[in-house]
Amino acid sequence: MSNDRVLRVGLLGAGHVGAEVFRLMIANQKDLAARSGVGLEITRVAVRELTSDRPGIDRALLTDDADSVVTDPNIDLIIEVMGGIEPARSLILKAMENGKAVVTANKALLAKHGAELFHASDLADVDFYYEAAVAGAIPILRPLAESLVGDHVERVMGIINGTTNYILTRMHEAGASFEDALAEAQTLGYAEADPTADVDGFDAAAKAAILAGLAFHTQVIDEDVYREGIREITADDVSVAKAMGFVIKLLAIAEANEIHGSVEETISVRVHPTMIPVTHPLAAVRESFNAVFVKCQSAGELMFYGRGAGGTPTASAILGDLVAVARNRNEGSLGPTETDYADLDIAPLGVSRTRYLIRMDVADVPGVLASVASTVAKNEVSIMTVRQEGRGADAELVVLTHVAREDALANTVKDLRSLDIVKKVVSVIRVEGVV
Repeated sequence: MSNDRVLRVGLLGAGHVGAEVFRLMIANQKDLAARSGVGLEITRVAVRELTSDRPGIDRALLTDDADSVVTDPNIDLIIEVMGGIEPARSLILKAMENGKAVVTANKALLAKHGAELFHASDLADVDFYYEAAVAGAIPILRPLAESLVGDHVERVMGIINGTTNYILTRMHEAGASFEDALAEAQTLGYAEADPTADVDGFDAAAKAAILAGLAFHTQVIDEDVYREGIREITADDVSVAKAMGFVIKLLAIAEANEIHGSVEETISVRVHPTMIPVTHPLAAVRESFNAVFVKCQSAGELMFYGRGAGGTPTASAILGDLVAVARNRNEGSLGPTETDYADLDIAPLGVSRTRYLIRMDVADVPGVLASVASTVAKNEVSIMTVRQEGRGADAELVVLTHVAREDALANTVKDLRSLDIVKKVVSVIRVEGVV
């Protein structure tokens, strides 16, 4: 196919990711044209201000008027890497209204306004691709939307935030405290000066919403996702987990809930620290790497692994989307659109089924285990293992439960806290992956 025709690209944002997109497009121009069947050229680059030095980008391409880029009739495709909600949302909508396909890496925007953007792309008959919004260079969104669309996804579970994974890796392998591991991540550039989005789970929750929407063909926004971060995980928690053959990870979990009787299927979406056995494939995912574990009815278990963040990996995913969009544009076709036909309800957290590891400081007196076991059983929860270590007049008691509903487990912890023999419930961590 001749690539004498050129599609003109407008780039919104020239930060770390945007600069890498520009660099890779220039470096791989001939290959991208051959793969697309059409030439690709960035003709305008919108930035917040014009005074900063941007090596490798021709200053003649720069503008601080992003609106002029998305309305320019000579521009065919838009890449949005500005981040944030506004003005990104308004600019993407305006680009679509002007007949331009859009590629974005904006997870926060998709998790808030994905349905509106998908609807707008349908109305405008333009492509809207966003593989780079979750897990960087790892191809996970398109496999969910296309490769696995003939199957029934039962569960998606993954490590989708590199910063927290790096912190937890250092805590597990070096015995570092959360504070020291965070400081190290900040020094290396893995964590921002304000790490809230990462360590409190907001970033992972946004990505979990996108994954759940694709996996279960249902509109899911970030506010539908139960969220806990890793600030409360201590070196002692990690040490106990390690001694029991577990590793702690911040996991995003989206799953179909069990159907009982006439109750219709629902889904649960949650992000929280989780203990998994060291034998589980996700346990081997170290430092800033990401991985997503997918369980399907027919395909079985699949895992997608790689670098989940960074300018170059994210730019790689963006260019993959750009080639797909350019092919479609050149052939007069459109890629698959988002489907939310299932319209499943998002179940409250209490419906989810998991295990708890409960660490308690208890009085070292006769009858402690019996009282704890009785309290657990009263809530229709059963104990899988118990570990007790004496500490003079006191003892540490560690209880690992069998699988039960989240609400039953939460009530168990509440009742344990009310026992006279329990001086303190030190920590409660969910456990997954135990057979």
